[in-house]
Amino acid sequence: MDSWTAALWAAATFVWFGMVLAISFLETPLKFRAPGVTVPIGLAIGRLVFRALNAAEVVLGLIVVVAMTTGDHRRAAEVLSVVALTALTVQLTVVRPQLRRRTERVLAGRSQQRSAAHLLYVALEVVKAPALLAAGVLLLAG
Repeated sequence: MDSWTAALWAAATFVWFGMVLAISFLETPLKFRAPGVTVPIGLAIGRLVFRALNAAEVVLGLIVVVAMTTGDHRRAAEVLSVVALTALTVQLTVVRPQLRRRTERVLAGRSQQRSAAHLLYVALEVVKAPALLAAGVLLLAG
């Protein structure tokens, strides 16, 4: 793989990792601790933030896929990238629709029960983040 492709792949991977870390593990839990932020308000904000995050993740994921398909590269970085891409795909196609329906119910005042889908989303983030970090490190190591 040429150095430009590896650099692009690593950059996309690290930007993606940073976004997941900042939003999923920092902003989201803290927003519910802020004074005056109710569950419905937090969910409404979260819906906007995660829609933007997921759109950015899709773009970064596409950059990773293009870089992966260009030339030779380290197999371990490819496997880790596929793990992250798979986690994102499950989040977008399986978990997010469930969360969207729950958010709509909460915002309509019909439900405030905890959701197993939230736990699954977090579990996938716990898989995705280290996979992205490790892939990026491997790509930088050359």
